[in-house]
Amino acid sequence: MTLNCVVVDDSAIQRLSIVKLIESHSSLNLIAEYNSALETKNGLNHHKVDLIFLDIEMPVLNGFELLDVLNNKPQIIFVTGKTEYAFKAFNYDATDYLHKPITRERFNTAVDKAVEQHKLKLDFNETEGEHIFVKSNLKKRKVYIKDIKWIEALGDYVKLVTEETSLVVLSTMKAFEAELPEGKFLRIHKSYIVNLDKIDRFNSKNVEVGAYEIPLSRNKKTQLVDALNNNIT
Repeated sequence: MTLNCVVVDDSAIQRLSIVKLIESHSSLNLIAEYNSALETKNGLNHHKVDLIFLDIEMPVLNGFELLDVLNNKPQIIFVTGKTEYAFKAFNYDATDYLHKPITRERFNTAVDKAVEQHKLKLDFNETEGEHIFVKSNLKKRKVYIKDIKWIEALGDYVKLVTEETSLVVLSTMKAFEAELPEGKFLRIHKSYIVNLDKIDRFNSKNVEVGAYEIPLSRNKKTQLVDALNNNIT
């Protein structure tokens, strides 16, 4: 099992030391390294990441402030030269807290924890059904993938329409799309992502999900046909 990870630290020397440890560990795949929280926030919109090695003290936004603005958080291993942040890191549900300078043995222990948590998450998904957690009305809610009908853009929010209800979530369409399993959903319009399994009919202008008609962009029809063919099991 390999975890995709990134390193976030404003110090090039500190980033290099973590990168070397990552590259020598068989369970880690380095996706990117960032020198600021803002750069990280933008980068995570383009990469699916399982684990972040995160420095705390950085300019503009510190590590905690970065986590506050992320919609979907990977596992976090804090990396810092100070010990006084340990309790706050615990409140952020960190996988581990590494104090600089970091030994290879201590680093490997932290990674082992992350791998184990990732395995538990996968096992849980297989047992209960694939799902995601979304924050709506200040509460985290579990939503099963099979129950999602479509996602609709609402300015700075998205509306998640399921078999039972609708939830409004603070997120961009791009960020939310990255959380969905590949091959099961398609963005058929700039404002709509649809669950391929829920499509009943479609024509050149619309997709029908039950009694609802969802607009289909002209340049998405061919992609939709291919996605539906690939989705047939």
